[in-house]
Amino acid sequence: MTDNFPTTSRYRNIQAAKITASDERTIVYLRRRFLPISTGLLLAEHTVGQGDRLDNITAHYLGDPEQFWQVCDVNNAMKPDDLTAEIGRRLRIPMP
Repeated sequence: MTDNFPTTSRYRNIQAAKITASDERTIVYLRRRFLPISTGLLLAEHTVGQGDRLDNITAHYLGDPEQFWQVCDVNNAMKPDDLTAEIGRRLRIPMP
């Protein structure tokens, strides 16, 4: 099942599991994804400015706006919008 995700997906290596519901349906789901331990290898730091959006920041540094989750991971953010809510905040940008 995890082979259905692109190699750049945060869910790529997450194990699938199954549960049987009371009506005998089999429900397939992904196990919980834990934030990886940061290796400390950073590409850059970005200071949040007025109007910054995480997808644009990620596109600029990593070349792909859909990789915003990597910036979330390295900054320990559960809510992506929290990263750009405060002007002047310094974001760590991981190596791709």
